[in-house]
Amino acid sequence: MEEILEILEENARISLEDLAKLTGRNKKEIERVIKGFERKGVIVKYKTVINKDKVKGEKGVVAIIEVKVIPQKDVGFDLVAERIYRFPEVKSCYLLSGTYDLLLVVEGKDIHTVANFVSEKLAPLSSVKGTITHFMLKKYKEDGVILVKEDKMRRLAITY
Repeated sequence: MEEILEILEENARISLEDLAKLTGRNKKEIERVIKGFERKGVIVKYKTVINKDKVKGEKGVVAIIEVKVIPQKDVGFDLVAERIYRFPEVKSCYLLSGTYDLLLVVEGKDIHTVANFVSEKLAPLSSVKGTITHFMLKKYKEDGVILVKEDKMRRLAITY
């Protein structure tokens, strides 16, 4: 992957000046390259990783849902996946190899909201053969960022 993309993936807030210094290019060239990446859809979005456990107020729930689907003739999984990822509750959708075909990350206000999504919107789709829902209990690491505070003074357990 190009050096500029690697740096931006690690720190999307880096200034053009700092990016130019790190890559040995001038600021105008960096700006032109980034605009090109955005125009071509290589850079899709700039994102902030938020540790929601540290935010006061209602947090909601996150579910990981494995979905077994029937691929459609001549289009495979794409049309089925599109129908599913267009639901606003679906935050991410991936095609997998293995037992299940799609992996969804779904967010809802509470467990009942996610359960209603599965039972009323997802499961009734004719191409959906089955689902398994896992509720996320705790995030330790997201997008390469460790979210839990590391205890530097942790003592090792004594074993015999």
